[in-house]
Parts: sequence; C-alpha cells; structure tokens
Amino acid sequence: MPRGSHTSWKIPPEHRADPDYVAAADAFALGQAVYDRRTILGLTQTELARRAGMTQPQVSRMEGGDVTPTLPLLHRLSIALEADLNLSFQGEELAVRFTQRAA
Repeated sequence: MPRGSHTSWKIPPEHRADPDYVAAADAFALGQAVYDRRTILGLTQTELARRAGMTQPQVSRMEGGDVTPTLPLLHRLSIALEADLNLSFQGEELAVRFTQRAA
C-alpha cells in the first residue's frame, strides 16, 4: 500500500497573475489530495464525512475544489485520513501531501 499521496497543481504562466485562478488551483490540489488519500484508505465520502465531522456534500465539494478550508478543518481531515498533512509552496504552486503516520 502506498505510504502517502501527493498532488501538485501546475499553474500555466498566462494565469499566474490571476489571484482567482491561483486560489482555484490551490483548492483543486487540496481536493485531489483528499480524494487520493480517501481512496487509498478505502473510505466512502460518507465515511470520511463522519470521521471529520462534515457532511457528505461538504466532502464532495472539497474534493471538487469548491472549498477553502479552515485550519481546524484541515486538522480534522488529517486525523480522519490517518495522515500527516504537508503543504508546501514551490514557487507559485501549491503541493499537497498526506503522508501515512508511522505505526
């Protein structure tokens, strides 16, 4: 089983000056990382929602890149997904990684 999942969203040069595009790319990168980790664990959106104190539609919106999460929500997701959450900004691009915690 993979130890973690990683998503990096590349922003095309012509969109780097558009803050709305950059924010959408960041939200998509996080949503993809949540989806990747959830599927590695074999969880449904409903199961993740229960674990994280969310609703299934909220999980769906997050995975679709429609949510800008708060720090408390990121913390709950990290716990629910049994992983450490690593965010790194590589230049103008956000890389999101959920890394399985050591047993």
